[in-house]
Amino acid sequence: MREIVTICLAWLACLMQASEADSLRFANPFEHPIAFSGNFGELRANHFHGGLDFKTQGVSGKAVHALADGYVSRIRVTHGSGYVLHVTYDNGYETINRHLSAFTDDMARRVKDLQYERESWEVDITPRPEEYPVKRGQLIAYSGNTGYSFGPHLHLDVIELATGEYVDPLPFFASQVKDRTAPRATGFMLFPQAGRGVVNGRADPQRFPAGRTQEITAWGEIGAGVRAYDYMDGVHNKYGVRTVVLRVDGHEVFRSEVDRFAYRENRYINSWTYEGYMKSFIDPGNRLRMLHVSDGKRGIVTIDEERPYRFEYTLSDALGNTSRASFTVQGRRTEIPQVEHRERYTLRWNRVNYLQEPGLTLILPRGTLYEDAYLNYALQGDTSDIAYTYRFNERPIPLHRACTLRIGLRRRPVADSAKYYVASVSPKGRKRSVGGRMDGNSMWVKVSELGTYTVCVDTIPPVLTPIRPSGWGRTGRIVIKARDRETGIAAYRGTLDGKYALFGKPNAIKGDLVCVLDPERVKKGGSHELVMSVTDACGNVTTETYQFVW
Repeated sequence: MREIVTICLAWLACLMQASEADSLRFANPFEHPIAFSGNFGELRANHFHGGLDFKTQGVSGKAVHALADGYVSRIRVTHGSGYVLHVTYDNGYETINRHLSAFTDDMARRVKDLQYERESWEVDITPRPEEYPVKRGQLIAYSGNTGYSFGPHLHLDVIELATGEYVDPLPFFASQVKDRTAPRATGFMLFPQAGRGVVNGRADPQRFPAGRTQEITAWGEIGAGVRAYDYMDGVHNKYGVRTVVLRVDGHEVFRSEVDRFAYRENRYINSWTYEGYMKSFIDPGNRLRMLHVSDGKRGIVTIDEERPYRFEYTLSDALGNTSRASFTVQGRRTEIPQVEHRERYTLRWNRVNYLQEPGLTLILPRGTLYEDAYLNYALQGDTSDIAYTYRFNERPIPLHRACTLRIGLRRRPVADSAKYYVASVSPKGRKRSVGGRMDGNSMWVKVSELGTYTVCVDTIPPVLTPIRPSGWGRTGRIVIKARDRETGIAAYRGTLDGKYALFGKPNAIKGDLVCVLDPERVKKGGSHELVMSVTDACGNVTTETYQFVW
């Protein structure tokens, strides 16, 4: 009897495991075979790529199907992600479908009605669970190229409902993906720790191509990094690497596992990466949970013997394809130069930092820096400048969260305080607005890196350029290009025959303002007047009137 019970329990456990495995398998969202243009965790500017980019055979309008049973939990239209559909599934996960071209009929009508009601292209709807239930394989939307998108594709995020964290979607589709191509390393970087190490007699980071045969020497404390990409069968795209393991002389010193992250962790990417290289050590202020070290040294390697040290990387993708790459560092006793710095311009990662200079106040809360910062501070300007130009560092230092910067004005050529803005200045002198507000005779702004800043004034209104207006009536599609060379377009509004016209920015890369004429709202068969108005971030307005026949 006991044996029968044991067998039944084992059988029941197998059934439960099989059922759980089935619930964590998603259907193909498309009718064509799965192929990806981007994968989870790829390195992006200030963030990780949060999902999978599905190829759509180079076109928009592909039918997108539900991956499992669940319900539509949110419907959005945004400039950044275009048409967006959230679906909550019964298996404990939510997906976010981005860059769509259209929703299905009921949802599309609801979105359009709300856009006209609020006179805004950007809208956000949270339906009740019973409003839009979905079944596995059901049509829910159409793929597109909307928002910040460089080509037709479907971006799919998977959120674990229990934690709210982004997780790698690939395992949900593993049985449908054929891939036997392993990641490959293309180069390495060594990071001498400031005042504690050197590489090839130098104290700055050193790059080495993979497969090099020339000797590398080092002494003291150094960190390593690798530039590597994953690849997949039958396509030419490059992807992020799921797992990176560094061993030195056979001992594991570092491991990264890009399988999940919380939204708040995104900016830690600025600490983990350096010019496209993934560090194999952890800065003291980096709390990114996907990084792991095996001792209390943060992955830093101490070269203190005159002998060869073997560095070996193991690179793996989410499907288990693995490769190895190695190099040797020869320990060679070398004098380590001390860090030359001015204590006044040294910012510590584990405390509040406060810097005050003529016309300048900078406040960095604790937890803003990833490591100590030795500023290469300089002040530039002459009597004709609105404000001094303040350089904190030649190479901008990323911050984990924005800090407060105040810059005083030296003169005010324009009375309207709304016309002033703070600009970051690139090494080549190019200025880019970072916003700001006037308080008294100073500009206050939140900045996300310590680079170079000054204050500028913008009194020049945007420029509107109609695109092929002679064809508006024939195509039923109005396209206008709006450009502002200083602070950017902050708002836009169009009216047709005195009534609100639904203009949007379907593709943020192109930036064109587009209105598709709707015969239910615009009478067809006559002449029409379009009034288009755009405003930049400093309140400068341009309004143009156009006549056309439709």
